[in-house]
Amino acid sequence: MPELHWQKSSFSGDESGNCLHLAAAPDGTVHLRESDTPNEIITTTPTRLGDLIRGIKAGGFAHLTP
Repeated sequence: MPELHWQKSSFSGDESGNCLHLAAAPDGTVHLRESDTPNEIITTTPTRLGDLIRGIKAGGFAHLTP
């Protein structure tokens, strides 16, 4: 796998240390990782990531929060 250029989410706080990083790969996939576990990487497609974001914004996962 080529070297990925990771970018921190603009919604990640600077002080908490809980940051989400994203990287686009040359093969068209998108990689996600958290700053506290950088070796655990989720790989998906832009379409699937968009579906997830739209679902979160629509409240589709609200039942999972305490």
